[in-house]
Amino acid sequence: MVRVYLGSDHAGFQLKATIAKRLRELGHETVDCGPAQYDPEDDYPPYCLRTAARTVADPGSLGIVIGGSGNGEAIAANKVPGTRCALAFSEETARLAREHNDANVLSLGARMVPEADAIRFAEIFVATPFSGEPRHRRRIAQLAAYERSGELPKID
Repeated sequence: MVRVYLGSDHAGFQLKATIAKRLRELGHETVDCGPAQYDPEDDYPPYCLRTAARTVADPGSLGIVIGGSGNGEAIAANKVPGTRCALAFSEETARLAREHNDANVLSLGARMVPEADAIRFAEIFVATPFSGEPRHRRRIAQLAAYERSGELPKID
């Protein structure tokens, strides 16, 4: 069982509910970070930032942010220190986000992929563990070091 935080804007509002329902059917706990109701004029940053912040504060949990394209939502989530948010547009990108990048937040574009595909990407993301391979750990450590210090990694 994984706790999954979900946030969206108006474009991702219905898909968020559908994915949350599916994840609960699979035995996961879902936490809705908003919005609580559909508003065609809402803005994604508050919901995506909240989703990422809650995910980072809860080790072992994952997050999913959803908008029209998923781009702005990924950008917003990645502003939260400790977040590694990946945009998925195929089953492989959803799997690799976890397996290679140890992404803790997934971004989906509700207007970019059919609903069934987006649900499948979420299922794969939540089910896939980080490989832990040394090359992937090394790369993630470089990103984390930059996030802490602001110093660019040395190039060999």
